[in-house]
Amino acid sequence: MLAAGSILPAESQEEPKKVSQALADESWVEAMQEELLQFKLQDVWVLCDLPDGKRVIGTKWVFRNKRDERGTIIKNKARLVAQGYRQEEGVDYDEVFAPVARIEAIRLFLAFASFMGFLVYQMDVKSAFLYGNITEEVYVKQPPGFEDPAHPNKVYRVVKALYGLHQAPRAWYERLSTFLLKHGYRRGAIDKTLFIKKDRRDIMLVQVYVDDIIFGSTKSSMVKDFEELMQKEFKMSSMGELTFFLGLQVKQTTAGIFLSQDKYVKDILNKFDFRTIKPASTPIEAHKSLGKDEEGEEVDVHLYRSMIGCLMYLTASRPDIMFAVCLCARFQVTPKVSHLHAVKRIFRYLKHQPKLGLWYPKDSPFHLEAFSDSDYAGDNHDRRSTSGGCQYLGRRLVSWQCKKQTIVAISSTEAEYVAAAKVVCSGSLDAKSILVYGFNFRNTEILIDNESTIWH
Repeated sequence: MLAAGSILPAESQEEPKKVSQALADESWVEAMQEELLQFKLQDVWVLCDLPDGKRVIGTKWVFRNKRDERGTIIKNKARLVAQGYRQEEGVDYDEVFAPVARIEAIRLFLAFASFMGFLVYQMDVKSAFLYGNITEEVYVKQPPGFEDPAHPNKVYRVVKALYGLHQAPRAWYERLSTFLLKHGYRRGAIDKTLFIKKDRRDIMLVQVYVDDIIFGSTKSSMVKDFEELMQKEFKMSSMGELTFFLGLQVKQTTAGIFLSQDKYVKDILNKFDFRTIKPASTPIEAHKSLGKDEEGEEVDVHLYRSMIGCLMYLTASRPDIMFAVCLCARFQVTPKVSHLHAVKRIFRYLKHQPKLGLWYPKDSPFHLEAFSDSDYAGDNHDRRSTSGGCQYLGRRLVSWQCKKQTIVAISSTEAEYVAAAKVVCSGSLDAKSILVYGFNFRNTEILIDNESTIWH
């Protein structure tokens, strides 16, 4: 470790690919030492001889540069992870399920915050998984580059939920949820990653996404109490007002909350070398159908899938590209030149409109509205229709869907009914999720633009 009073090394701008590269860089050595210090403080493991009949799991270092919403490197993070893919079910682990917040739940949280007019804050739990206990007998190798010279052949028996182990997320969630429930918080009935505490007319909300936590309250003292409570139990990093979460840029103002991903748009345009691409005014050509194109020339499937994956992530705040991306995603098995041109068209549109996002105004009412629509036999190959739908809380768009139907509808009315059924499912889930906030929208109206469907 560095001596007290020494100057900390500046953050390295490059992520090492090998341990040997990291060990040659003082900033990454410091990051690895910090990680191992957390292991010691949390009593993560015990050095011992490997018992007869037991097998050992390897460990590896993962190096990442942590960035802020502007893309500036703020920290070098070295994470020691277990090679969990070598674990055997029933021997090294049993139950592993842990709930994870949906992106719709995050948008719902922020929509409610904009309506109530309170600020949302963020905190990060340092080495969160290390707080969870495991009951299974698991042994791992000593970390590369930091082997004990006096006992090079010994292994570590893991006591806490080391990153990479199958049971680690579940162990951390159990630890955190048990702690919050013990201190008067109530877990959401639908969203198990949402925790609520009420004090008469005031409400405190906590949304958990693995080791990232966002929270806010209509009463500032409840926010302060929560921060103090968490910092007494866990080693936390308070990050102030929420500005960047799960790739979403969050701008909080007195008038409302704005969600965008323009930094990510810039990143993917650079990634695929589209910095000088010609902009387009729409994400898809209006009167040009896209089919299998069996006679067309094939393109690099890995490049195509990578582009689709990046665009799918962008739909978290860009419903305007949802249909085009989902359409292009149908051809990932054997993509052709025509499909690649369609994907490039989406990137051209992003070049034209990089900063669009979702606006959640404070002065909008808070009532749930659902919209449903469908084309008829839009796919020229199998004659299936495509369903579309969205849900608003006042003027706040919180969820949307676009999916090809699994049946061949024999009329436009039937296609609209199938689309409406999907919206009912999504709207019902949103309505049930909102119940915990104190609003009952179980009788939500679904708006459809097909006269035959309305009258029947």
